[in-house]
Amino acid sequence: MTTSTPVNTPYSRETTALEVVRDLDLTGRRAVVTGGASGIGVETARALAAAGADVTLAVRNPEAGQRAAAEITGTTGNDRILVAPLDLADLGSVATFVRTWDGPLHMLVNNAGIMASPEMRTDQGWEMQFATNHLGHFALAAGLYRSLAAAEGARIVSVSSAAHLRSPVVFEDIHFRQRPYDPWEAYGQSKTANVLFAVGATRRWADDGIFTNALMPGAIRTNLQRYISEEELDRMRTQSGGGAAYWKTPEQGAATSVLVAASPLVAGVGGRYFEDCQEAGPNQPGTRTGYAPYARDPEAAERLWEVSEEHLRG
Repeated sequence: MTTSTPVNTPYSRETTALEVVRDLDLTGRRAVVTGGASGIGVETARALAAAGADVTLAVRNPEAGQRAAAEITGTTGNDRILVAPLDLADLGSVATFVRTWDGPLHMLVNNAGIMASPEMRTDQGWEMQFATNHLGHFALAAGLYRSLAAAEGARIVSVSSAAHLRSPVVFEDIHFRQRPYDPWEAYGQSKTANVLFAVGATRRWADDGIFTNALMPGAIRTNLQRYISEEELDRMRTQSGGGAAYWKTPEQGAATSVLVAASPLVAGVGGRYFEDCQEAGPNQPGTRTGYAPYARDPEAAERLWEVSEEHLRG
């Protein structure tokens, strides 16, 4: 952690991404948004573009990416929106993206992901949610390290979820080879990894001017829920925490990502967990807010970093 002073902002869960950048000028800054063709990813990209940033949408479907880029240009007037193919579950695709990137990178928004999917595995046999949500983004950030360092004040945004409260990283069986596969435990584990990555990356890279934070965007109806039935979504609305869930619009859901990526209020801050545009504290029993202690445990972050590097080495 870079400082013990909590970050307070004038924003709330109703704030939109465009409101966060209203008075910001990001001209000359470059951003990569994974999963930037839909959901909160496209709204994150739109807000950064509206503030003048050069934005690359890193997407699995380049055609969808081109449509999103054209739409962002149409609404913001910014024509510096690029599209690049990226499949986070394919380390070869990640390596190609890294190899073709040139110059400094000021903002890396690790936004793409899959949620509560049926059991699927990569060619290496890795559980797909952990591979996509964590390992692919880990490889991307590590590969872009020099470009991030060259920006002299770069930020990495690690989009996590309150679902991280469902599971720590189970190092003894990350890929569900011994234990029965559970889609929500797998998702929760991957989202815990997103928070631990922010802790580990800040510890390693803060001296190089690279600061990484994790966040919970909120409950937003997007393509992320493609594997979840309406009945399950209804049940989630009345989970612990009391009453119906507050469903955000994609524009509101992207606000915390944009805050962490671009706001001067978060300059020089790393290894933290944000939600509703505020730095969050520890989770209180019976609630779905805040971070689990295991998600910001420095020892677990160190172990995850080592395990992740082992995966990438093969």
